[in-house]
Amino acid sequence: MKIVIAPDSFKGSLSSTVVCDIIEGAILKKMPTTKIIKIPVSDGGEGLVNTLFKHHSDGEMIKIPVKDPLFRAIIAEYGIINEKVAVIEMAAASGLTLLTPDELNPLLTTTYGTGEMIFDAVVNHGCEKIILGLGGSATNDGGLGLVSALGVRFFDQNEQLLIPNGENLKQVVSIDTSQMNPALSKVEIIIACDVENVLCGKNGAAAIYGPQKGANDRTIDLLDQGLYYFGQLLEKQTGMDLINLKGIGAAGGTALPLVALLKAKLNSGLEIVLDEIQFDARIDGADLIITGEGKTDGQSVMGKVISGIGNRGKNQNIPVIVVSGALDTGYESIYDHGIVAAFSLFNNNNGLIWHMENAAQLLEDVIHNLFCFLAAICMMPQKSR
Repeated sequence: MKIVIAPDSFKGSLSSTVVCDIIEGAILKKMPTTKIIKIPVSDGGEGLVNTLFKHHSDGEMIKIPVKDPLFRAIIAEYGIINEKVAVIEMAAASGLTLLTPDELNPLLTTTYGTGEMIFDAVVNHGCEKIILGLGGSATNDGGLGLVSALGVRFFDQNEQLLIPNGENLKQVVSIDTSQMNPALSKVEIIIACDVENVLCGKNGAAAIYGPQKGANDRTIDLLDQGLYYFGQLLEKQTGMDLINLKGIGAAGGTALPLVALLKAKLNSGLEIVLDEIQFDARIDGADLIITGEGKTDGQSVMGKVISGIGNRGKNQNIPVIVVSGALDTGYESIYDHGIVAAFSLFNNNNGLIWHMENAAQLLEDVIHNLFCFLAAICMMPQKSR
């Protein structure tokens, strides 16, 4: 029997790698001849670099000096896999964790440091493809900072060069791309994006994500107006429909100028991860796939690991079961995505903290019981009718 173990992490308790090891150990205790394939997975948000590096032993980590969200000098890190593919997370240079709560202000923060990483990967290391993860940003500058680091310049009505941050979105009158390195126009840019927020309005970047970045109601209005204005400017310049593009509002509109000026593509972070690790080829011929996460609920079908693994298994007629820390409201929707059964680690009234602290043993117990049952079924004699 060939079994693929492909879980997400159990956040706050177990990494996806540890989950794989526990499940493998429990299976082999009962069915020692089983062939096990372990594929720790992430949905492509924060942790994108680490996820892809687990599957590329030849990867190289690059550390460079960049600007943090407030233009201060820091050291940020990104990865290169397959020699020519750079994997970059916004959070490394433009993330919330780089600021104290008192420093959060999306009018002043910038994505410039993220652009510096992209520039370094393409110009200094010859990368031909960029995979950019947008999770965890502290910014709402519509990508002004990012493309400024690539050589794009933004001017106001007095032909003065603008500081690329959120408060200057509405001041942009002209855009100059003449100083952008020619190599950047040839690179493939894939943006890992698992939200469908448009650029502006009640479901836009500022309204939905501004508060967690320090924005009050007035700031949200200013940023929303700025994003709309900047989006209109880019639409007029390119002829593209950008403002209502699903996902363009992620990370404060960071993808906006990348899509408009460099033909970047938005894609599901999970699908990017699964394609990069050649998931379909690795599950070929499997008899069963086991996946799981900390909590499975109605959100688990929205671009998350559970539904992505389920659908990939379904495409190859491989049954997929879920073993998660908890099964919560709406989890039944996973059955429409290739999942055939779901199990929870919650088994008593000891509460969430106790279950998180004992997650390793609880997971082993559930897998042990499940495979005791499967082994018994396999050993049952076939009855004649």
